[in-house]
Amino acid sequence: MEAVAAILAGGEGRRLRPYTDLIPKPMIPVGPEEKPVLEHIVEWIARHGVRDIVLLVGYKWRYIRNYFRDGAGLGARIRYSVDTPEYRGTGGALLQAYRRGLLRNPTLVWYGDILAALNPLDLLKTHEEKGSHATLAIATRYQVPVGVAEMGEDGRITGLREKPELSINATIGILAVDPSVLDEAEQKLGRNFDIMAGLIPYMIERGYRVYAYIYNGPWIDVGSMERYAKLDPDRLAEILNPENT
Repeated sequence: MEAVAAILAGGEGRRLRPYTDLIPKPMIPVGPEEKPVLEHIVEWIARHGVRDIVLLVGYKWRYIRNYFRDGAGLGARIRYSVDTPEYRGTGGALLQAYRRGLLRNPTLVWYGDILAALNPLDLLKTHEEKGSHATLAIATRYQVPVGVAEMGEDGRITGLREKPELSINATIGILAVDPSVLDEAEQKLGRNFDIMAGLIPYMIERGYRVYAYIYNGPWIDVGSMERYAKLDPDRLAEILNPENT
């Protein structure tokens, strides 16, 4: 299956300031080798056979381009779609790359602050087998970043669980999508919209085939200072070196 990956790497990363005053959010270092989050993602995707990669960049985009170049050093072919004021939001960035002829059916979309030991080819295979227009990676459990209190009717706290894992169907910022749906979506959504908050609800409403890909493996969102500062080294090792855990 010939697929292209679009990695969202254009945000300002305000929740990771002051680090992102100097470097773009996807270049935040993680792991024992302190490689950028984006490098881990590119390496993982390319290692699993999706080597045609488009980086959707904006904020401090030259920093990213100067680091990755054409991607040959990582076994990938990297091209760039630079954000413009006309196309905004994650959906706008995807739409602009589509209009530039950089995407094709199917496209793997991966948010640039998400690390997961998810096999992209398996996700794309599910997408193809179901004849889906969009297939979202779904985790059936989610660890909330705050404590959860149990209370009686009188307001008395009877229990407290610190950052528990809840049984919910959580999107994790990875999906397969047929970008050709953007032709119709643009007429309704314009050029300023988000993928998860705008495009996917629109597709569901319009009757497009949107399916889940259940992923029970480890994943980490490093999109905020709190999450970055409290990265679990064991979980990080599960993601970065799954064969050794």
